[in-house]
Amino acid sequence: MSGDSERAVAPGVVPAPCASKVELRLSCRHLLDRDPLTKSDPSVVLLQQAQGQWLQVDRTEVVKSSLHPVFSKVFTIDYYFEEVQKLRFEVYDTHGPSGLSCQDDDFLGGMECTLGQIVAQKKMTRPLLLRFGRNAGKSTITVIAEDISGNNGYVELSFQARKLDDKDLFSKSDPFLELYRVNDDGSEQLVYRTEVVKNNLNPVWDPFKVSLNSLCSCEETRPLKCLVWDYDSRGKHDFIGDFTTTFAEMQKAFEEEQAQWDCVNAKYKQKKRNYKNSGVVVLADLKVAIDFTASNGDPRNSCSLHHINPYQPNEYLRALVAVGEVCQDYDSDKRFSALGFGARIPPKYEVSHDFAINFNPEDDECEGIQGVVEAYQNCLPKVQLYGPTNVAPIISKVARMAAAEERTGEASQYYILLILTDGVVTDMSDTREAIVRASHLPMSVIIVGVGNADFTDMQILDGDDGVLRSPRGEPALRDIVQFVPFRELKNASPAALAKCVLAEVPKQVVEYYSHKELPPRSLGVQTGGAGPSSAP
Repeated sequence: MSGDSERAVAPGVVPAPCASKVELRLSCRHLLDRDPLTKSDPSVVLLQQAQGQWLQVDRTEVVKSSLHPVFSKVFTIDYYFEEVQKLRFEVYDTHGPSGLSCQDDDFLGGMECTLGQIVAQKKMTRPLLLRFGRNAGKSTITVIAEDISGNNGYVELSFQARKLDDKDLFSKSDPFLELYRVNDDGSEQLVYRTEVVKNNLNPVWDPFKVSLNSLCSCEETRPLKCLVWDYDSRGKHDFIGDFTTTFAEMQKAFEEEQAQWDCVNAKYKQKKRNYKNSGVVVLADLKVAIDFTASNGDPRNSCSLHHINPYQPNEYLRALVAVGEVCQDYDSDKRFSALGFGARIPPKYEVSHDFAINFNPEDDECEGIQGVVEAYQNCLPKVQLYGPTNVAPIISKVARMAAAEERTGEASQYYILLILTDGVVTDMSDTREAIVRASHLPMSVIIVGVGNADFTDMQILDGDDGVLRSPRGEPALRDIVQFVPFRELKNASPAALAKCVLAEVPKQVVEYYSHKELPPRSLGVQTGGAGPSSAP
């Protein structure tokens, strides 16, 4: 079962898009220096491909005089996990205002990928390339993806400061504030950077809005760190001071009208006996709001292929029952492992690409196909559909069971993995590798593509048009994959669907045991008093 959802269209009805909201945060390292007297002033332009054309979506702020910029601007994108969404990031040394035009800017390098690849890796670092595919020196870009669909809270914050230290000789400091979230591993993620308030020791910064997921991963006690700097046009900002707090502490202090913190410079605190602070930062306003506009692909929503209609089974159930009822006649105990992928599962709602849909990791088997159907229906209200469509973990899990069977040296059990998915495979390289390894084992893989996605790339996995090879070039020992787009058979009878889907399995079983020179157990040679005999 894939944790994806398709945007199905009912006659005369325009459905709500079943999408996730994803936030993308960017940083670069070792950028090329295009300015003769100072360092480059980089910004990043985001483009998305639509109908073969690259369209500019948005642009970050300009980070002055920096070859290692961390951008405050967040790109928020609708993520349709059943679609291949191609993105391009272009980095420029910006000469004018940070508008949408790049005409007068110097190109520092670009990177192309899919949104699914970023979401799958969560943090992706790639080299920047110049025109014609040349490396832009050692330049790299890092993109971090955070899903905010299930956590649709937003907070609006407004900070100001009083009596900040003066870092400039002939004028006053030019302060700006940075807000960081402290991650579980101790690393710090930039949440927001304010504008610079020129020549002012008592700055009032503009209010800003961030998602609760970005601010604190929706954990109100997660540490937050605020740093105040004196801006320098050459990029060598002077540190004024910092403080640590939490969102819970912010709320409590604001309600009690005591929302202010000492801005402390640790070096000054050590050296100066009577040092108190380098100023005070005040939380002038705090507002929490809920955004109800994002759809999370809820199975209760009719736009989802997982929609449970009490009067008509969805495409997942129709394909499952049609194929499963044929397969179960060849299974002695009529018990089936039922696994899901591409969903957030309780209790922590972390994304899993390999979970038991009966929520029993010790025993993921269900009693008969009807038991699988019931587990699927019970599972849907408890999970959050997400993505991407990573099937390599499922194939590898079944392959481990098949490998244990292979070691017995008997023709006893042959595994058939039925994958139902409405998304194009995101981890194609890992999937090819897993299938090539599995081609040496007693197993077959049947993939049924549900919905109207473009499944062209899926044909690569089906070895009918040539030998499937791993990314390293290793060929599959035999063809073990059968791919069938359900839409081509959705109006066929269950018997016709099952016949098409299972057509290659008998041949694959015979090929495996013939290669291993293992006869069926009932045809083994028996030794007895009357001499050798064999059963038909």
